[in-house]
Amino acid sequence: MLERNIQEEIRQSIELHVNLTEEEYALLFQNFTVRKLQKRQYLLQQGDPSRHLSYIKKGCLRSFEIDQSGKEHIIQFSIEGWWAGDILSNLTQEPSQLNIECLENCEILQIESAKMEEMYLKIPKLERYFRIITQNAFVVAQNRLLSVMSKSALERYLEFAARYPLFMQRIPSHHIASYLGITPESLSRLRKKYANKMRAND
Repeated sequence: MLERNIQEEIRQSIELHVNLTEEEYALLFQNFTVRKLQKRQYLLQQGDPSRHLSYIKKGCLRSFEIDQSGKEHIIQFSIEGWWAGDILSNLTQEPSQLNIECLENCEILQIESAKMEEMYLKIPKLERYFRIITQNAFVVAQNRLLSVMSKSALERYLEFAARYPLFMQRIPSHHIASYLGITPESLSRLRKKYANKMRAND
């Protein structure tokens, strides 16, 4: 059984969207396991099917793919209170297109995808909760795609910094550059340009 403080974290996340009974929480919690990973360890590797849903209790992770030329493309970052995984692979059980790597030492709460399907039947409100989580992830992905298509590198950087200030403090610059679709050198120039602009406006 999960420790009480971990149970409370899961409760707070779920209760943002739905309310469960004590009996439903007890049934859900008995299916979770705790997994501790070290920095640079993989939660999921490209080519492996994703068989779990993973809630981040502690740490920061990046999800990325490696193309045929060996270049990395970062899809997203995830921190405490977020769910991490490959939604497509979870749904289809086909090999994942993503790698999910720990950028820090992490503590992850996992439940098997098959077990969660059972929970949906026993606790229908859980399916609503994960539908909302999935919809929110889709909105974020769509907004990012539109941003890449229509905004300049500087605009994308400022948008990222405003939306995810914690990421700016915890994630190495070269990973942020990859996420924004620019080189680390370009990111450094953008930061200097913005800093100079701010000083000029003071």
